[in-house]
Amino acid sequence: MKIETNDTIVALATSHGSAAIAVIRLSGPKAFNIVEESFYSKKLIKKTIHNKQSHTLHFGLIIQQDIIIDEVLVSIFKGPNSYTGQDSVEVSCHGSTFIQQQLLQLFLASGARHAEPGEFTLRAFLNGKFDLSQAEAVADLIASNSAISHQVAMQHMRGGFSDKIKLLRENLINFASLIELELDFSEEDVEFANRTDLKKLILSINTVVQKLVNSFELGNVIKNGIPVAIVGKPNAGKSTLLNVLLEDDRAIVSEIAGTTRDTIEDEITIDGVLFRFIDTAGIRTTTDVIEQIGVNKAYEAIQKSAIVIYLFDSHELSSGDLKMEIEMLKDYIGTSQLVIVANKIDTESLNDLKKEFSDFPEIIFISAKTHEYIKELKLKLLSLFDARIVSATDTIVTNARHANSLINVKKSLEKVLEGLDKNIVADLLALDIRYALDEIGTITGQVTNEDLLTNIFSKFCIGK
Repeated sequence: MKIETNDTIVALATSHGSAAIAVIRLSGPKAFNIVEESFYSKKLIKKTIHNKQSHTLHFGLIIQQDIIIDEVLVSIFKGPNSYTGQDSVEVSCHGSTFIQQQLLQLFLASGARHAEPGEFTLRAFLNGKFDLSQAEAVADLIASNSAISHQVAMQHMRGGFSDKIKLLRENLINFASLIELELDFSEEDVEFANRTDLKKLILSINTVVQKLVNSFELGNVIKNGIPVAIVGKPNAGKSTLLNVLLEDDRAIVSEIAGTTRDTIEDEITIDGVLFRFIDTAGIRTTTDVIEQIGVNKAYEAIQKSAIVIYLFDSHELSSGDLKMEIEMLKDYIGTSQLVIVANKIDTESLNDLKKEFSDFPEIIFISAKTHEYIKELKLKLLSLFDARIVSATDTIVTNARHANSLINVKKSLEKVLEGLDKNIVADLLALDIRYALDEIGTITGQVTNEDLLTNIFSKFCIGK
């Protein structure tokens, strides 16, 4: 993307395809003039919008060479009080793909340029409407697919995360300026920055940075969903359970053991929390090369999952067998949460089954076929990821770029602490503090370059 802000861009702001309505967005110095060229009243009198008040709606016709293309609503936003900070227009039309293309071609022919992905938000950032982390939160908000991911993205977009980062940077700049001042008076051997106070500040900032880094694991789960692997022996009912949880026939169900030979993934939101369920091949020793690949993928899914559901046929496995199965899985589960689920229960045998597996009081007994106790399983999954730990005021890192920058900040701060302990000279301390400040600046966009901006905004959808 070539960064250019002095021309006028246009793009479809709503999804491609037919719909009830569509919105075409323009931004730039000629946005009003371009729309005015073809905007008429119902009485076929040309309408002007550049002399109208900002944030107003205007009804009329878009006409090209005496042909009415559509009846539209034109919304005008005068810079700097617009999303991009420039004069902007949004044309709401009927959602026919033909109408959309006709209007786009008309505006392009009148002097607009087709917007690149994320270019409207890029202009908003460059015009100081919000910082880089807030701009990235716009993409997260659009992509949010659960109540929690929406809540966190909204908090970031409104500046909660960037405010904390800016405060860290300001505190560090205050001391950095004193260190820099010492360098100006190096011949007088004057110490402006008290080393004890500086160490306290660095320790305090380091604690906050570490907390933010630690939050990324949670933030990544919130953003992308909690991976849950459903594993067990062939014919334990894994595919049936997946279908029940998803309330859809997503996986093939068969009495033939070994039907599932590859991982099957799908998502579902439970009480605002997104879970990514992975149905795996039955774990067993096999001479079938294709089935063995599926078994290997099952073990890989276990290692990548935050939660592992071990599902077994309650009438096929004894308590002793279950102990051996769980022991075998321990090398793969690692730090993942394990949920043991006994399937194929019936009312008559439930009490006997509870006695048989009394060594496993945490077992959840279900019938995937009749949907009994599925609600209890869902509640168990939610309890392992308690949505209440995320409040509206929590600052959680969900962006890998931000997390990487914070890790680099921490490394620089630890070098500053090491330097203070060794009583190194001010210019070396200043160098490490500058590194930390630069890394903090890359998060909010106070330190940036064209390649970074191109990489970030090219991932946005066109029209945003």
